[in-house]
Amino acid sequence: MSSECVIKDWQGQDTDKVTLDLEVAKAENAAHIVHRALVRQMNNARQGTVSTKTRSQVRGGGRKPWRQKGTGRARAGSGRSPLWRGGGVIFGPQPRDYTTKMNRKERRLALRTAFQSRAEDLVVVQDFAEQLGQPKTKVVLEALQRWGIDPAEKVLLITAEKSETIYRSVRNVPSIRLISAVNLNVYDLLAADRVVVTASALEKIQEVYSA
Repeated sequence: MSSECVIKDWQGQDTDKVTLDLEVAKAENAAHIVHRALVRQMNNARQGTVSTKTRSQVRGGGRKPWRQKGTGRARAGSGRSPLWRGGGVIFGPQPRDYTTKMNRKERRLALRTAFQSRAEDLVVVQDFAEQLGQPKTKVVLEALQRWGIDPAEKVLLITAEKSETIYRSVRNVPSIRLISAVNLNVYDLLAADRVVVTASALEKIQEVYSA
């Protein structure tokens, strides 16, 4: 499965074409394998440190609150019963490891499938780090508009290498997510409305993630 993408320059003019050609999953399995990769990524991001105390772990409760009979109240053996305020928690969450495993070949196949599926929303641009003499958010936002991207859209910006100038230019824009080609992931690809990738980053993606 391949598609042809136009490369735009800093001014938004079409300059060249590049072919996006990645080996993807079969149509009947594509949604399933991408979903598995997405669930794995989200599970692995969980800390799993949430914790509650059972009645045996809560401090106190050794003395019987009142005698068994004759008070008119319900019988009680501990002030740390889960029925009481300040008592333990029944079946509360405990620390656990949410790590989900997935074969490396399957992960890469899911990533290629997810990336190829965004071909219609993909905007390929020439490397523009040199166009920014200094970090300037307004300049980058104007460039996105020249590339045909609505400022309200959620944008995933992919560069070949980490650029401090680009990072400082977009870090205050909530709708822009900046990653390098080697940090490509399924969640960011699916969450974005538009994907902007530099020509060198696209070349690196096809080189690194090829089958």
